[in-house]
Amino acid sequence: MGNILVFAETKDNNFKSNAFEAISAGKMLAEKLGKDFAVISINDASDEQLKSLGNYGASNINKLSLNELNSLSGITGIIYSHSAYAAAISNFALNNGFDVILMSGTSFGKEIAPSIAVKTNSAIIPDCVDFSFDNGSFCCVRPSYAGKCLTNVKPEVDKTVITLRPNVFKAVQNIVDTNIQNVPLDLLNLSVNDFKTFVTELSVASGKLDVAEADIIVSGGRGLRGPENFNLIENLAGVLDAATGASRAVVDAGWRPHSEQVGQTGKTVSPSLYIACGISGAIQHLAGMSSSKYIVAINKDKDAPIFQVADYGIVGDV
Repeated sequence: MGNILVFAETKDNNFKSNAFEAISAGKMLAEKLGKDFAVISINDASDEQLKSLGNYGASNINKLSLNELNSLSGITGIIYSHSAYAAAISNFALNNGFDVILMSGTSFGKEIAPSIAVKTNSAIIPDCVDFSFDNGSFCCVRPSYAGKCLTNVKPEVDKTVITLRPNVFKAVQNIVDTNIQNVPLDLLNLSVNDFKTFVTELSVASGKLDVAEADIIVSGGRGLRGPENFNLIENLAGVLDAATGASRAVVDAGWRPHSEQVGQTGKTVSPSLYIACGISGAIQHLAGMSSSKYIVAINKDKDAPIFQVADYGIVGDV
């Protein structure tokens, strides 16, 4: 097995908290396996922003200019290309002897990880929540059967792409000196053909926190009886600086937007605190939030499945 490469995700050239989590996980994995690890990021962040990765143990940082990458497309106003990102990361890993590629399992990571696995002829292990080790090899621990159990998944090939469930791996401060290297585009063998899909405009629906990245989530279900009562959820979320979430039932009913849906067919979340208000706890919902650090449930039915995973339960009308 070769060395370990961590992709550090950014938004508007600012590193997201999950980038620090991925770096900490990569450093731990490298130390356990006796390998080196490095970071790659595609953005136009300043050197000062890149140096912040050194607070979490990243000494070898490789930056690929997003503007330079997009300029290869020949398309005016391009913001992002799934296929170009995947090609750039894949070619960098292949050219530099990186066999294990880690990234956060955000919507962005889930989008590009399969393409990278194909391009590098790698196994792919999604939604990893922990690692186990045995005689110089490792297994990824991931939930299975809608979160009913944890399984150890061991790659049978040297090359592996792994996505990490956000908010599960702790970002551990480990300050080191950083060496920042700009990645020359001409060494990555990229062309206009790598821009098979691209984005030229982004529209933000609202300024609300994304449930997939929030540290605290307040979610509502059918127990709220109607969309007019979701102000209770929004008010509590506002007090706690939290994101608002919803069960599939209320999203299907049109009470809340799909972007707030938590569960197997929505977003998988792992906040420090999850407050479930009027949510009975169908297995599809539990699969998306049961790894939260603390769960508070409010429900009139004392036998509701949500109480089986809750740390604190209130039997009553939300």
